[in-house]
Amino acid sequence: MGFFVVNGALLKCTFGIAPGSFTVLPDKMINCAGVPMANIMDFKPMVNIATFGMCQSLANPTVASATASASGVLTPMPCIPNTVAPWIPGKPTVLVKNMPALVDNCKCMCIWGGVIEVTFAGNVTVKT
Repeated sequence: MGFFVVNGALLKCTFGIAPGSFTVLPDKMINCAGVPMANIMDFKPMVNIATFGMCQSLANPTVASATASASGVLTPMPCIPNTVAPWIPGKPTVLVKNMPALVDNCKCMCIWGGVIEVTFAGNVTVKT
């Protein structure tokens, strides 16, 4: 059993060098412990998922270019998450605005190869 994810949760990316924050827009109108609750469709880059500082993925064209310019020495570049698909798997038995709720064991993929995970759900009182 995990916790439902809410506004203010913390995230990490396998290719990022810093934790990122998670934002749930208040349009959900469903709160968990008094804070807006997330669903699997809250995956929009720079809206829901903030930057992870610097990106170290060679699949990211800016990192690949900088690394090539540095004679093959990995050169991280600013992270701009590029998520194009919902979080998986979600909690299909709990719906938030007609979509499965987001729980702290879900993952979201960045197109540059990073796996984004929840490190702190922002909620420590309501479990799934």
